[in-house]
Amino acid sequence: MSHRLLKFPALALPSLLIAFGTLLFAQSPAAKRAPESLDAQLQWLVQTPAVSGHEADLAATIRERVRGYTAATDNLGDVIVTVGSGEPRRVIAAPMDEPGYVISDITHDGYLRVQRLPQTGNLPLFEELYSGQPVRFQTASGSWQNGVVAGLSVHLRDPHPPSANDIDALYIDIGASSADEARHAGADLLAPLAIDRQLSRLQSPIYSAPSIGDRFGDAALLQVLAKTDLSKISGTLTFVFLAQQWTGARGLERILTTLPPDELIYVGRLTPSGPLPDAPSLHKGPRQAMGSGVLIGVPDGGEQSTGLSAELQKLAVAGKIPLRIDYSAAMLHRGYLPQPELPEKVAHLGIATEFPSTPAEEIDLADLRQLVALLQTYAAGAPSAAEQTQENDAAASPIKTPETSSPGTAPRTPLQYVKELVETYGSSGHEGDVREEIKNELPRWATPETDESGNLILHLHSASAPKTPTILIVAHMDEIGFVVKSISKDGRLEVGMDGGGELRYFVGHAAIAHSAKGAYPAVMELPTGWDQGNFQWPVLPETALRVDVGARTPAQAVQLGFQAGDWVTIPKKYRPLVGKRANARSFDDRVGCSALISAVWALGPDFKDHDVTFVWSTNEEIGLVGAAAVAKRLAAEHQPPDFVFAVDTFVSSDSPLESQRFADAELGKGFVIRAVDNSNIVRRDSVEKVLAIAKSNQIAAQYGVTGGGNDGSAFVRYGSADVALGWPLRYSHSPAEVIDTRDLDALAHIIAAIARNW
Repeated sequence: MSHRLLKFPALALPSLLIAFGTLLFAQSPAAKRAPESLDAQLQWLVQTPAVSGHEADLAATIRERVRGYTAATDNLGDVIVTVGSGEPRRVIAAPMDEPGYVISDITHDGYLRVQRLPQTGNLPLFEELYSGQPVRFQTASGSWQNGVVAGLSVHLRDPHPPSANDIDALYIDIGASSADEARHAGADLLAPLAIDRQLSRLQSPIYSAPSIGDRFGDAALLQVLAKTDLSKISGTLTFVFLAQQWTGARGLERILTTLPPDELIYVGRLTPSGPLPDAPSLHKGPRQAMGSGVLIGVPDGGEQSTGLSAELQKLAVAGKIPLRIDYSAAMLHRGYLPQPELPEKVAHLGIATEFPSTPAEEIDLADLRQLVALLQTYAAGAPSAAEQTQENDAAASPIKTPETSSPGTAPRTPLQYVKELVETYGSSGHEGDVREEIKNELPRWATPETDESGNLILHLHSASAPKTPTILIVAHMDEIGFVVKSISKDGRLEVGMDGGGELRYFVGHAAIAHSAKGAYPAVMELPTGWDQGNFQWPVLPETALRVDVGARTPAQAVQLGFQAGDWVTIPKKYRPLVGKRANARSFDDRVGCSALISAVWALGPDFKDHDVTFVWSTNEEIGLVGAAAVAKRLAAEHQPPDFVFAVDTFVSSDSPLESQRFADAELGKGFVIRAVDNSNIVRRDSVEKVLAIAKSNQIAAQYGVTGGGNDGSAFVRYGSADVALGWPLRYSHSPAEVIDTRDLDALAHIIAAIARNW
């Protein structure tokens, strides 16, 4: 067996050893795979978490994508690809890592505590924008498991809430009830944790995702490696995917020490300086907007470039590549030791990002393509004519709406109904898709009707049935969202909130904008001044919020079908947690809707002994509107129900952020009689009767006091008694909502039992 000697011309011994790292050899360049599009690369680059010091998964995927070249990984985690030999020794480097967290403690009741990486630095609103969000943590086996960051619940209104910007208020809920259960699920100290994410392609095309500003440099380097004829290079050209940039630029320091280059191009986000000593509420930062082309970052903020930056500027002019000078803090940060020397020829290239280091961060793909073109020109003289062909820039298509399920021919579990309903969108006044899904989940023998207010109503009764109290059971179909008020001059949608919620749970995150032509990926923009030290959240409805769908003129927004009255929601999906726990936005009140569906199936087509009406109502979140319309109509017909069972969330204080003084219904301990809320007080004898029915049917039950209102209260003025039921929910009205599916089962069973026995 023969061996090849890997040569690093004129390099020191530490370079040869790559700091005792692992060398990975691959095929010859001729065996390279077909190049991926930027779109495809950005997908996997941003969807692979890589918290500082935990870049191994991303590094492995990058190594797979650069096979055909000789790649090495040093013991810090840097991925190093070297092409050519001799001098000059040039390095193009880009960071892999992103800010995030590591698990620092596991509480006795199963919550994870975390420490941020980097532990210092200027990251405005970072903790706040994690609050109430789905996250993922890595287990020792390498798999990634679901969790959520605990958030304050709407309706409980603690007068002295903890600050969402205080890391001591960050608790990660993975569904565990004890430290042992959390560890058994794979949680352990030092494991990385990052926000759940997906890549959103807006119009233009604008791309948005958490960490996209930390990954565009990697995409640029991969494009150059895949699409450039590197046989034309002179000297040695080394591409480095850097680890631990956020934590003291350790990856770059390592490369400067072990591979001292003659020339260095650092490709990464432009960064602010942090608060200025003489004006803590201000900071010096990049000022160019997306669409500016390639940016050269300089720490003095001047307008003149020198050295390698000036050479790159000449290449850009010759290649008709837009390039501007902008401010960026120094590439190397002050640390415990003297910094290594930068080469005489050094440049920092980047592109403009919007809302940097937030879940809503955006880049313009046209800027990234210009950056790739400049790097290709620098690497090998110029991209070939074939490589200058632009990828398809067609406008982003509307998001495909999931098909409704087939009409019900056999009962399913309440959990199966919930999974379908929580992934169906329908804010107040836009419940049509939810209503159709419910109709399809009901048994074929059921014949519900839709009234003028959009409520779905199913009346089960028999004229020959004995006289019993008339019962109405109601759950609401709508979820909180935003309504489009107008379209601004720059094409953004100006929206107001429908329903109650904490702005930080939605603003600064991905969104979905719904028009007559479909649902489009979008971003809920952060308000002006969000990155200043004196920032205060605006108060609705006085301050309009802006949603970016990628349109840059009103005409472009109108072309997508947008107009006043359209609606915006936040992406959601059903996510299992540990044990019987689960996370999804809009469990409020899709759990209630699902319990009603399950109860209808349980009662069956021969149910004739009682007069029971099921209502799936509209517009609850904006004032019980749908239920009020039903109550008014039944009263006008002299048929108000004797009892109304409003099935809605029991907003629970079963959370480390909330006071357990009230609303302390525990997850997993059964359904809850919502005996007291802001809209109703259930009579004590009715509470006792529900508990007796639950006991005789062996259904786990709880009762208590919570906040908020319920649909049943709309019937009370007409003579009905409101007996509100619910299930315990953590972190209400946030993307982090958590239930225990055993409580859902109990809720479905008690509704059927009440219908039979009340």
